[in-house]
Amino acid sequence: MDNTKIVSIEWGTLEGQRPRKAGSNARLGDHGPTVQVPLARITTDDGSAGFGICRPSENQAAKLLGRRFDEVFSVTHGVADEALVFDYPLWDMAARRRGKPVYALAAANAGHVVNEPLRIPCYDTSLYIDDLHLSNDDEGAALIAEEALAGVALGHRAFKIKVGRGARHMPVEEGTRRDIAVIKAVRAAVGPDARIMIDANNGYTLNLAKRVLKETAECNLFWIEEAFHEDAVLYRDLQAWLKAEGLTTLVADGEGEASTQLLRWAQDGLINVVQYDYWSYGFTRWLALGEQLDLWNVRSAPHHYGTHYGNYASCHLAADIRNFALVEWDEVVTPGLNAPGYSIQNGQVLVPATPGFGLKLEEEPFQKAVAEGGFVRALA
Repeated sequence: MDNTKIVSIEWGTLEGQRPRKAGSNARLGDHGPTVQVPLARITTDDGSAGFGICRPSENQAAKLLGRRFDEVFSVTHGVADEALVFDYPLWDMAARRRGKPVYALAAANAGHVVNEPLRIPCYDTSLYIDDLHLSNDDEGAALIAEEALAGVALGHRAFKIKVGRGARHMPVEEGTRRDIAVIKAVRAAVGPDARIMIDANNGYTLNLAKRVLKETAECNLFWIEEAFHEDAVLYRDLQAWLKAEGLTTLVADGEGEASTQLLRWAQDGLINVVQYDYWSYGFTRWLALGEQLDLWNVRSAPHHYGTHYGNYASCHLAADIRNFALVEWDEVVTPGLNAPGYSIQNGQVLVPATPGFGLKLEEEPFQKAVAEGGFVRALA
């Protein structure tokens, strides 16, 4: 038995900055230039520590204090149910205590072999609806294509485009026409070998989804995400239509308030890519889910937009899931959160073999965040 006890929990929120403002999606307005990155650092009485994305209450932190580390974490099962709010900090600590990266710790427990250096395919998730101020379709499409080329310069070879302009921001016909023009312009800009996905944030009907897919068939879209609210009847129709049209586009869903039937539909072949959010679903549960999805030959692609930390944590999940598709990459710089050794090269994230999630927390910015809106709970 390991008698190491948790003696301190510090929590605060860092603020990250995107290289450009993120615009709208089909439902929401501008997402802005900044992201909030809430982090908790947990320290034990032997001086070891781990940190990760977390949004606990002070009461939840108080309940964790004094617990033995082996009561709330085991390599076999991950984080205990009652401590899942601290999922990422506890995995980070567990791996650091063993001097291993998280991916290696998880893979060894599952009996998997990880080839190093670890490289995980990723996609640029920054192509939002940034063109609403432009009345001309060609100009709007050119703007998004220009943004895609900025992603190419960063090393990306896969791109997700927000569509669904006609759901709220433009009249249906004009918005759908603009969506199609944007998809074609991005394909022309990034070339035939790059992967392109589209995300409608439930802004399409079944018929609109079919129209867009048919009119962009030559663009060879890799997946269509959240085409409409989850509905088995509509999914079945869409899958049959895709087959009849000879299209290989995958159907992806699950990032938001996903239907409780989503996994059954995935097992039945109605959904090809499951996208439960990496934070709300958590690392421990995603490891188990990924194993199940592998058995069903369904792809995994955790959502994480808007937290920055997910760029890196998702890579460690990917190493342990055979049918992992792509890491969602949200380009952000967050003062206080450093990722030495991570880089994007030719469409893949190069993941360092450093302990934990391979991230570093700068003390001064973190302590400032703790003092200005966070908290510290410690054993007396």
